[in-house]
Amino acid sequence: MATNVKIFDTTLRDGTQGEGISLSVEDKMKIARKLDSLGVHYIEGGWPGSNNKDIEFFTRVSELQLKNAKVTAFGSTRRKDTLPENDMNLNRILEVGVPVATIFGKSWDFHVFQAIQTTLEENLAMIYDSVRYLKSKGLEVIYDAEHFFDGFKNNRDYALQTIKKAEEAGADWIVLCDTNGGSLPHEITEIVTVVKQTVAAPIGIHAHNDCELGVANSLAAVAAGATQVQGTINGYGERCGNGNLCSIIPNLQLKMNYSCISAEQLQSLASVARYVSEIANMHMPMNQPYVGSAAFAHKGGIHVSAILRNSSTYEHITPELVGNKQRVLVSELAGQSNLVFKAQELGLDFDNDNQQTKQLIEQIKEMEHQGYQFEGADASLELLIRNAYGKLEEAFKVESFKILMFKNENQPVVTEAIVKLNVQGETVYNAAEGNGPVNALDNALRKCLQQHYPALQNIHLSDYKVRVLDEKDTTAAKVRVLIESTDFNNSWSTVGVSDNVIEASWDALIDSIRYALLGKPKVELHVEEQRERLGLVNH
Repeated sequence: MATNVKIFDTTLRDGTQGEGISLSVEDKMKIARKLDSLGVHYIEGGWPGSNNKDIEFFTRVSELQLKNAKVTAFGSTRRKDTLPENDMNLNRILEVGVPVATIFGKSWDFHVFQAIQTTLEENLAMIYDSVRYLKSKGLEVIYDAEHFFDGFKNNRDYALQTIKKAEEAGADWIVLCDTNGGSLPHEITEIVTVVKQTVAAPIGIHAHNDCELGVANSLAAVAAGATQVQGTINGYGERCGNGNLCSIIPNLQLKMNYSCISAEQLQSLASVARYVSEIANMHMPMNQPYVGSAAFAHKGGIHVSAILRNSSTYEHITPELVGNKQRVLVSELAGQSNLVFKAQELGLDFDNDNQQTKQLIEQIKEMEHQGYQFEGADASLELLIRNAYGKLEEAFKVESFKILMFKNENQPVVTEAIVKLNVQGETVYNAAEGNGPVNALDNALRKCLQQHYPALQNIHLSDYKVRVLDEKDTTAAKVRVLIESTDFNNSWSTVGVSDNVIEASWDALIDSIRYALLGKPKVELHVEEQRERLGLVNH
């Protein structure tokens, strides 16, 4: 039977310390609901002693009626030379009414002398008194031993004394923190092994990613006996981030035979990762393991030919286990197998020697020579393929658009777009302002379409990139615009190329809306069905 490992998510606390991340109370509520559905065991909501926003979150989190996760509040041990019952931070944890408290204390003698400027004996008393006080109030207490690995390397005996004091006081968990993120996996293994021989309380690991070893160190700790892992979704966190739960959980569960969450919950991992990145307004790296859009993407024709026969040739797991999917990219490097796969995925029936297929490959290669990039714009590619095979029904036709920009002295620039469409035989004409030409065009386009297609109100642009293709032509250079759109459940990318940045943006924007209006569910075949239709069934 697989050993259980408890997952402790600190996205709402440690994750928000990452540069560029700021979550409102509503944001934190939405993410907490998602984390609970994922099946994490603990959600660290914040530090109620530090700000009013976290206090409001703890006040409201009971509204969510979480089914799987316990909510925990974060804080420090009591201040030096202070009784725990008089310590504001400890009492704030009690006031917010959580069932679990997570408090940190110093394990490194260097920090005791330099950071809190007290004696080694007083630091031990601070740890013992704080844990004992919270336990006396009926809370589950998780003790985070800050800088434990650095402390152990510098003064082994004292670092071990600190966690033994927490255990003596009744701590339910002892979590070893690699706070500076500077330890190596073999060091983690050796030190956790010693700790397991020193204390009887269950052990956890809290790894930072400063050496890009947050995931590896977390796995090493579990292999050495830790049964709780702390981390964040997408690895968000201070400096280089925390251990990435989106890699830690599937590695533990699919590779190391530990039990963290149910198989059904694991299948939601990719969608949770995307959801959190959207709420945090952070771009999610496409090459992120397990959950990134490129994690199971194939570009080279030889690779694609192989995965059509057996996906295990170039995939280490079945993508659907983590809620991801296999993707085949079409580009100037693509062979016929790539396009056959994409067309079959869309339910378009043709044989490998179809002349239309060959013509489409040449068209795509020529367009990429001009600057298009379809490997990063699946939605534009799908529209192109559907159109080539007569399977694209136009939801609307563009008749014209116009952009006006004006500026008064000491006033910001005002941009207005006027769009004229033919929608279902009706001429629709609308104008809208925006904070730039693309935003104004987007707003005007939606005003024209939302009466006929109200679902568009749930779709928004999540990313916009412009790349100059011919720098030597300076301001007359051709540009490529990539737009990413989302409805929170799905995301898609479109591309436009022109020597006019507005036209390139408009083309990408139009593709985005047309793709959104294709209708759900689109015709898609499972991998096995694709192989069967191509005569590549495994025996």
